[in-house]
Amino acid sequence: MSKENIVIIGSGPGGYVGAIRASQLGAEVTVIEKDAIGGTCLNHGCIPTKAILASAELFTSIKEAEDFGIYVGEVRADLGNIMERKSRVVEGLGNGIHGIFKKRGIGFIKGTATLISPTRIRVESPSGAEEINATKVVIATGSKPAMLPFLYPEQPAVLTSTEALTLDRLPKSVLIIGGGAIGLEFASFFNALGVKVTLVEMMDQILPREDKRISRQMTQILRKRGIKILVKTGVKDVLSYRDEGITCLLDNGDEIAGEKLLVSIGRSPNSKGIGLEHLGVKLDERGNILVDDRMETNIKGVYAVGDVTGGILLAHVASAEGIAAVENALGIDSKIDYSVIPSCVYTSPEIASVGLTADEARASGVEVKTGWFPFSASGKAMAMGQAVGSVQLVVEKGTEKIVGGQIIGPLATELIHEIALAIKLGITAKELSATIHAHPTLFESVMEAAHSVYGKAIHVF
Repeated sequence: MSKENIVIIGSGPGGYVGAIRASQLGAEVTVIEKDAIGGTCLNHGCIPTKAILASAELFTSIKEAEDFGIYVGEVRADLGNIMERKSRVVEGLGNGIHGIFKKRGIGFIKGTATLISPTRIRVESPSGAEEINATKVVIATGSKPAMLPFLYPEQPAVLTSTEALTLDRLPKSVLIIGGGAIGLEFASFFNALGVKVTLVEMMDQILPREDKRISRQMTQILRKRGIKILVKTGVKDVLSYRDEGITCLLDNGDEIAGEKLLVSIGRSPNSKGIGLEHLGVKLDERGNILVDDRMETNIKGVYAVGDVTGGILLAHVASAEGIAAVENALGIDSKIDYSVIPSCVYTSPEIASVGLTADEARASGVEVKTGWFPFSASGKAMAMGQAVGSVQLVVEKGTEKIVGGQIIGPLATELIHEIALAIKLGITAKELSATIHAHPTLFESVMEAAHSVYGKAIHVF
């Protein structure tokens, strides 16, 4: 029996992870990528932003070293060297993926793919054009930053997250449109390095999808650091572009100016120009590829994963979908539980959530109670000098099962996984509170939040 021949278009978290899984299952795999291996996540998103944020956090920590009894001389940040380090991190991880592909015999073609049929793909590369066959196809082309229609992206003052990661000098001021995860992460980075930051969000809170308490806490923290935050405010138009700046008109009639304008209003699917209309692949009104619960499109044998499907636009979701798609393509029934997806914001302090907020639970008819514990009562957080934030658990009345959790504070993006596992396994707040946690650790705060559900938190007055 001949091997299945799977062709994956795109090498981001959905594409390259799916390729490795398909190879593990014995398929012959070819990945086509028009840009650098790793897609947006590795080259223009998750990894480079975390690298520059690590530099900004270290810079801030050194400036605050005297609080820990350590005295240093003058400290300065060099954006060029920060970006150079970021590039080394990206290059190293990219080489790692290439190494796995080589070891597993996964083919990699640098070029632009166009679907000619469900089993035939045309690839145009610098070396010429070729056509390759496939028994199954997985589309993992990802997304690109969305742009406001009245902006001219070719203007040097206008940035998306992609351009912001290539700056060679710090601007004096930045206007950021969009108060979601990307906007807040860049606001934190620029602010830490001394740039004047104004954040504009059209919804009634920053981080619109997060718990209201988390949003309020983060708003207070950022404003205390000097970041100007405007909520329930939109940018209506651009009044002028300059060599070193831009002036915008807000929908309340005010004018606002800055040296750079960073647009972080979401992302658009990369579904154009790859032959979908020729095959008759169904899209929604935004251009997202429609798939079923097996990640298969309406065309048999053609699958799609990640941002291009318009679902939850997170790298780890794309990876899970990549695995599910190739498993289904190879005859293994595989479906994803979207109810337990951790969401992380890598600001300082970090923010993470999973499952339902209390408001979401009540809106869906689920009666809940909450447990809450502040990091100001955590011995480990105090010792670290990071006693800001809290852990909150959302627990269903009656069953006592944990159905959600929200954290703002040190290592929130790591701590959230204990709550995610609790939700996935149907663990109750009583079971979590009865699990002895090591002292002193940050994880104790999760246990204390579980105790708090029943009014028994030990370290809260």
